[in-house]
Amino acid sequence: MIEIYTDGAYNPVLDQGGWAAVLIEDSQKRFFSGTVKKTTNNRMEISAALEGISHTPIDAEVVVYTDSQYLFGSMTKHWKRGANQDLWAKLDEATNSHKVRWEWIRGDDQTPLHKEAHQRANKEASLQANDFVSDAETTRPISAAKGKWYPNVTMVDVGEKAVTRREAIARGIVRMKPATIELILKGSLVKGDVLGVAQVAGIMAAKQTPYLIPLCHSLLTEVIEVQVVPQPAHSYVEISARVRGEAKTGMEMEALTAVAGAALTVYDMCKGVDPGMTIEINLVKKSGGRSGTVIIEHSGGNTR
Repeated sequence: MIEIYTDGAYNPVLDQGGWAAVLIEDSQKRFFSGTVKKTTNNRMEISAALEGISHTPIDAEVVVYTDSQYLFGSMTKHWKRGANQDLWAKLDEATNSHKVRWEWIRGDDQTPLHKEAHQRANKEASLQANDFVSDAETTRPISAAKGKWYPNVTMVDVGEKAVTRREAIARGIVRMKPATIELILKGSLVKGDVLGVAQVAGIMAAKQTPYLIPLCHSLLTEVIEVQVVPQPAHSYVEISARVRGEAKTGMEMEALTAVAGAALTVYDMCKGVDPGMTIEINLVKKSGGRSGTVIIEHSGGNTR
């Protein structure tokens, strides 16, 4: 069961709104939020639920927590929908492809997770004009075929999206025997400087992302930073990558590919003495575009 805590906000002074969704799945917490000009509080409440559900797998069991009677009543009590028909249609489509249960939270009974969504929504609604670039209120496309739902297998058309400053951070670890990491630190492995070669490999891998991942766009990156740090106390090598640039789509695949390239290089250079090494890779943060800033908290030992 995936839990989604949602909230929307409206700032009348700036005539803009903010939405936020906090997702809890398998002990992992993810944040999604955004800012929209010339909107209403009700549209932001719908958008928060829509975005939260859209970031879950098709057919997933989802429970959505909201303090909006407008949203809760429309989705559970069939209240008449006199406005916002475009967003209602998208939310209906999203809920039809999931198993969704709706829960209403009284304003004075907010849980810590719902308070986080509330704070983020209000923060988005209060952003100044030079702090964000707002994309259109759209959802990710899902196509129907033979009565079942399948994700589109195509390169997404980003032609109408605005160019914004994007950044992504990914991390990974290569777990190994204590003796293996000692050989790395001593520079005693046959193939040479593991840490230095892995760092260069990560940078090179990021630049090759669209050639390795079939549906990725070719992006102009401004910064690719890769760090490969041994952690002898924990018997693993920690890898982090930060990729930044201005583009119409995100840089997370470049960051993840950088970490993967560096990790595989560590494995290749050490496999002769330790073929049982394991690799873990995850996205830590992404920013820019319609989703705003997304921070992913992991329960694993490689996020500090």
